[in-house]
Amino acid sequence: MRITILAGGRGAGSEEQAIAERYLARLAVPARIVETGRARKLPTRADVTVVLDETGVNLSSQALAARFAGWREAGRREILFIIGDADGHSAEVLGRAELCLAFGAATWPHLLVRAMLAEQIYRAFTILDGHPYHRG
Repeated sequence: MRITILAGGRGAGSEEQAIAERYLARLAVPARIVETGRARKLPTRADVTVVLDETGVNLSSQALAARFAGWREAGRREILFIIGDADGHSAEVLGRAELCLAFGAATWPHLLVRAMLAEQIYRAFTILDGHPYHRG
């Protein structure tokens, strides 16, 4: 399985980006963050596209882990997470999403969402691996 986080805006060199990259580096699967700037070009289709949006569903860490397990069991090898910029997502992006995910009702800074998402991806994999990182 391969993880790509497609992130609007610029964050290279920020503390939040460093946190996100630390969590992604801990994964046993390839993972990366790709910045889009203000351009809204999307890569070719991934096996799974997840859009982070305030209108999305709130999943517990265990529920997100269960989604990963299902995708893995189904042989889906590339998961693309899309974090929008300050203007949100286009209808095209929202239409491609298999899952629209929110981190609660609050509005979060885009750079902080990178770190939060990377941590939740890491946590999901530790849950699946039975690692004690998640003690919930």
